[in-house]
Amino acid sequence: MKRICIFLLCLSFLYVQNAQAQDAKMKSYIDGLMKKMTVEEKIGQLNLPVAGWVPTGTTMSKDTEEKIMAGKVGGMFGYYDPERMKAIQKVAVEKSRMKIPLFFGLDVIHGHRTIFPIPLGLAASWDMKLIEKSARIAAQEATAEGLNWTFSPMVDIARDPRWGRISEGNGEDPYLGSQIAKAMVHGYQGDDLSKNNSMMACVKHYALYGGAEAGRDYNTVDMSRSTMFNYYLPPYKAAVDAGVGSVMTSFNVVDEVPATANRWLMTDLLRNQWGFKGFVVTDYTAINEMSAHGLGDLQTVSALALKAGVDMDMVGEGFLTTLKKSLDEGKVKMADIDQACRRILEAKWKMGLFEDPYRRLDTSRPAKEIMTAENRKAAREIAAHSFVLLKNDNQILPLAKTGKTVAFVGPFVDNHRDMLGTWVIGGEWEKSVSVLEGIKNVAPQLNMMYSKGSNITDDTSFIHRLNFFNQPRVTLDPLSPETMLRMALESSAKADVIVAVLGESESMTGESSSRTDIGIPESQRILLEELVKTGKPVVLVLFTGRPLTLEWEAAHCAAILNVWAPGTEAGNAIADVLFGDVNPSGKLSATFPRSVGQIPLYYNHKPTGRPYYGSYQTKFQSNYLDSSNDPLFPFGYGMGYSPFVYEEMKTSTASLSGNAKLTASVKVSNTGKMAGEEVVQLYISDPVASISRPVKELKAFQKIMLQPGESKVVSFNITPDDLKFYDTNLKYDWEGGEFKIGIGGNSKDVKETTVNWAKTAKP
Repeated sequence: MKRICIFLLCLSFLYVQNAQAQDAKMKSYIDGLMKKMTVEEKIGQLNLPVAGWVPTGTTMSKDTEEKIMAGKVGGMFGYYDPERMKAIQKVAVEKSRMKIPLFFGLDVIHGHRTIFPIPLGLAASWDMKLIEKSARIAAQEATAEGLNWTFSPMVDIARDPRWGRISEGNGEDPYLGSQIAKAMVHGYQGDDLSKNNSMMACVKHYALYGGAEAGRDYNTVDMSRSTMFNYYLPPYKAAVDAGVGSVMTSFNVVDEVPATANRWLMTDLLRNQWGFKGFVVTDYTAINEMSAHGLGDLQTVSALALKAGVDMDMVGEGFLTTLKKSLDEGKVKMADIDQACRRILEAKWKMGLFEDPYRRLDTSRPAKEIMTAENRKAAREIAAHSFVLLKNDNQILPLAKTGKTVAFVGPFVDNHRDMLGTWVIGGEWEKSVSVLEGIKNVAPQLNMMYSKGSNITDDTSFIHRLNFFNQPRVTLDPLSPETMLRMALESSAKADVIVAVLGESESMTGESSSRTDIGIPESQRILLEELVKTGKPVVLVLFTGRPLTLEWEAAHCAAILNVWAPGTEAGNAIADVLFGDVNPSGKLSATFPRSVGQIPLYYNHKPTGRPYYGSYQTKFQSNYLDSSNDPLFPFGYGMGYSPFVYEEMKTSTASLSGNAKLTASVKVSNTGKMAGEEVVQLYISDPVASISRPVKELKAFQKIMLQPGESKVVSFNITPDDLKFYDTNLKYDWEGGEFKIGIGGNSKDVKETTVNWAKTAKP
């Protein structure tokens, strides 16, 4: 053992020495480069135009090639064509004076060509290995098409499902969100950013973007510092700790100052406290939009952004057009420009671009590495693990592949476009597997019928808003709604079971897709009500990019399987679960409310002096006159085809002190007939503290596989680090006293015990 320790110490010493040598080499190279650069060329490195792809704003870049030759572009995003990008890179390294290579970015959010479930669905897998694998495959495919930078992961904590971009994040919990942030960064960047199959990650949107008031995208955010540090900031910090190469600013204000001009956020916290070494890029025209926040004209806000610690301006060209003037007028310093330029150049060095500008522009790679059979197999597996079984009365699922007649009804059955979900740039929906195709692939002998039954929505004004940029994302069927409904009821009358495949289209969630009504669209709701009236058992397969209000559906459907937007292999994965080839194991990462009136609704809320005791008829308690406080489906919830039984939990002691370690254990048994996975979740409550603490907090989880009849003791080691929190003075520490330790299969149903943990040992 001693020899092993010495060997490991030697390896560590050599690693540090090598890293220091590489840093010195990088500094020397960039020092020499910057001595030769003009002010205009340094400012040019801070400019990030868009080209080749539909924007996420109203501004498009112009005269880009001429600007590259003039040294006025640091990178580009929008292209994913290696031949075109190789030509652009050639302009930069052969026709510009300094011959500095560009980097190429894109929103590779949940896969590049092979598309995985939307991030909210990936989060529901609670499987870090699979999540990291999805990012690794995305990086492999994206770099095969010339990309070296992705604007992902998005780790914004969201407690309001009206917000469209909840689909793009990991839900409401800081601990789960932090684990996913680390997994995604590792997946994208690998162990060496200079490798041709690694791409730089960009954590976004820093910070608090998911806290937009009223769930309305781009809206203002207002919260205390302790709320920031305890709940909203941890996933960003986790990405920084994982070595993320870049950070993207958010559109919202933080402490009344737009994030893009917030020096406390970008410099004091991100760099000085957290030790971030990469560069900061704005979101799309975020600098320009600060004028609408009331901070001044473009020159003024550009100077504010640079001095705050922003290094790169996405699309708006405020840096490019105003910084030289601000320098001449003394509004910014040369040191500010040099610092931002150096950070961009350092990123290019780490990505290996100075060594080989064409490293990821090998035009032979796409044919061998894109949409491979192996990648599609992974997409199918990962999608199936993301599904959450919300209800399953009388074990109606899984369905038998023979012996019964099943009617598949709904606008998502024979549908390719909506399989991929929001924020898909490189993915081709035409190559996705529809639900209908998946059923035929997995259960070819099934006696099945199909009927569309309804449009996604009949509301033409709503359809117009969904079909942004004049793309036919949602269309009306040539048949009338009445005819489609009649045909669906006729086929369903001949069936033993009805599977209704309903929900949200891909354009109903994502950026600029907030909704005040988060129920199933009316046309589909009418269809579902009529199907239920047949008296046949109805299984609801639900496509969604957010938690929906499903109180009626939960009361009337025999089963509900939430499949989110599953990606390229959607139909196959759905069929795998419906017919029992895969036992569903997903757990919610965001609470499902009963109604929009409960929003915001999240599990780790603060207690109240007049707590709710389970009856909404009791006066002078914190409750509603017309509804329960409780969610429809709580955070962490999800069923499987096999029940998992938790025995009473045990702790290694009921009393301890100081830096001791507490072990909490529970025996979990699979009492069903199928092997299955269960996510065992550890929650801790701190009932008495110097500030009001949440009713409970997720602190750890383990995903286990149990065979039928198998039992396993699951143990968690708890240390004082798991008890720490930020107080109102932002001191991060723990306080001794009583703690409730709970273990269960979701945030509501936990086995609890109490321990006393003193801060210091008794004399």
